[in-house]
Amino acid sequence: MADRNQTVVYLSEQVVVLCSCGLSFLGSSLIIFTYIIWSDLRTTPRRLLVYLSISDWLSAVSYAFGVWRVFHTDSLDCVAQGAISTFANTSSFFWTVAIAVYLYVFIVRSSQRVADSLVLFFHLVSWGVPLAITVAAVCLNKIGYDASEVSVGWCWVRIHAPDRVLWMLLTGKIWEFLAYLTLPVLYILIKRHIHTAHAALSEYRPILANRPPSHSFSSMADMKLTLIPIIFIILRIWSTVRFILLLAGSSVRQNPVLVTLHGIGNTSQGAANCIMFVLLTRPIRTRLCAPLFCCSKSRADVQHSHGAPNRLLPGQDTSTQREDDNTSRVGTDRGYSVD
Repeated sequence: MADRNQTVVYLSEQVVVLCSCGLSFLGSSLIIFTYIIWSDLRTTPRRLLVYLSISDWLSAVSYAFGVWRVFHTDSLDCVAQGAISTFANTSSFFWTVAIAVYLYVFIVRSSQRVADSLVLFFHLVSWGVPLAITVAAVCLNKIGYDASEVSVGWCWVRIHAPDRVLWMLLTGKIWEFLAYLTLPVLYILIKRHIHTAHAALSEYRPILANRPPSHSFSSMADMKLTLIPIIFIILRIWSTVRFILLLAGSSVRQNPVLVTLHGIGNTSQGAANCIMFVLLTRPIRTRLCAPLFCCSKSRADVQHSHGAPNRLLPGQDTSTQREDDNTSRVGTDRGYSVD
């Protein structure tokens, strides 16, 4: 049965998916790193993003190990890798939805107190449920070699388990389906609330006629609120397609292109979050780029001082540095960085 159903994972697929794992590892690490070094970014929404990044970090590491090994038996390291990736992947689903729920309560219901009170509940559910499911699956001998039926080299639900479809649902798929439904609804409600609030305030805009209009913040926030559920679905849909094809008994699930897309999608969540909430967030991007600009400026100043030493005015570097520091503090990230 295993030989007949086994999906071959080619070297090119391994390389691509390993690169995706590496990017997700770096992206998740960068989100955690920026939260640690900059205390003013330690808001509740960004703290939730860090918990999500921890799950994505574990997923990237465990998936990378599985793709690198491409298991063929129910070995001990196969079970360990499958257990870690199952826990991390399921936890990632829960934290993704938890962040959406927090933003909905905070923005639409206008209750920070209620939103903050949900954090403990988020911890209990987002860590506790995946842990309980994973422990049960391991104890019942459900985690192991799956012949890459709905994976890309890594281990998940054992291919010989008679109730493997049920355990595929419990260890990931049912939570994935719920996220498909929940995320778009919550973010659409958030976007509609924000647009309604902007429209209600439009009658007061003539009072602020002397202020130069700036829509960069709202447009970036609107774009991110749109992209969050779209990117999640685009990344995860390939795994869902292969699962449905497995249920239908179709060999199309073994198509190399589909397998590669599945591997990229399952391992890219950390990289996608980094792009949206670090690289596309101006205050954080400014701080990360500041050392590069400072080094470049220092080299330029040294060259300039050698060429025309008498032109360097006293205090020029100090004032420039103050301007750079002020720039880096402008628009400090508030919340989930949807600016």
